[in-house]
Amino acid sequence: MPALPRTRPRRFRIRYALLALAAAILFGTVGFYLIEGFSLTDSLYVTVQTLTTVGYGDVPPRSSLGRVFAVVVMLLGAGGVALAVSTIVQSVVQSELVATFGQRRRSKRMSKLHDHYIICGSGRVGSHLVRDLSRANESFVVIEQDQQRATEFSQRGLNVLVSDATLEETLREARVDHARGLAACLPNDADNVYVVLTARDLNPGLRIVARAAEEQAEAKLLRAGADHVVAPTIIGGHRMAVALTKPAVGEFMDSITANELGLAFEQVEVAAESSFVGKELRATTIRSELDVVIVSIRRQSGEALFNPAGDAQIRSGDILIAIGREGSLMKLNQLARGVS
Repeated sequence: MPALPRTRPRRFRIRYALLALAAAILFGTVGFYLIEGFSLTDSLYVTVQTLTTVGYGDVPPRSSLGRVFAVVVMLLGAGGVALAVSTIVQSVVQSELVATFGQRRRSKRMSKLHDHYIICGSGRVGSHLVRDLSRANESFVVIEQDQQRATEFSQRGLNVLVSDATLEETLREARVDHARGLAACLPNDADNVYVVLTARDLNPGLRIVARAAEEQAEAKLLRAGADHVVAPTIIGGHRMAVALTKPAVGEFMDSITANELGLAFEQVEVAAESSFVGKELRATTIRSELDVVIVSIRRQSGEALFNPAGDAQIRSGDILIAIGREGSLMKLNQLARGVS
């Protein structure tokens, strides 16, 4: 990204230069009006002639005092004009150079992205996703059309593309063909459908999660190729119903979401070299030492074991859905990957 934090000072320099030029014109116009008795139009005309060094033709200063004032306007005003012109030219050239080098830096940074996530849209839903992925130290890029939001993300050191996520070239620039997952968080369901269709075509193995503003858009997004659809209004309604009718359950869910209990959910894939492979769940140290609860085991075949019993055998490729404290979940992940 360009050096966005410098944009405002450069804008101020241009503003001050233009103000200095306007002050010089006003100074000369009022002076010639009072000293020479010209009309305001003629006074402005003579002032501009003086400042632009065009020279006097039809309306020159006549009195000695008027000529002395003209000299003052020349000396002071010429400096103001030179300052305004040089500042504007410098700012334009600097902007072009910064944009060019910024584009090169961004392209170089994007070319290194691999196994990352793409967030299309950083509104109310996307901004929370950006926050959570940042906390998890995940590699991701945000595609956002709003310049102000993009500036904020850029200043935080995040990868940002200021572009339209529905365009194929934008997704290609975000290296969708090398990405692990994509979140379509645009406010318009039709745009999200288009993003999903394009992303699925560019990367058939991509994990795609889409936001649905309207309930009827869920089926369309799934048909377009989304793996999972989230409808914030529906989820919000369910959460409100739980909080209203089952307050204890609602408070527990809220405490986990807000991390008040220090607990979190995690999914862990069991590698072939893990010491867990071939063991029954009760024979591992998952519960006794790590104090982690395995909520579900998902087999490669698609079978899901909810609240698995102690005699459930762990197999290579299983995905363990666990709840526990962050440090314990990290240790579980290491053991599942075979890292001692």
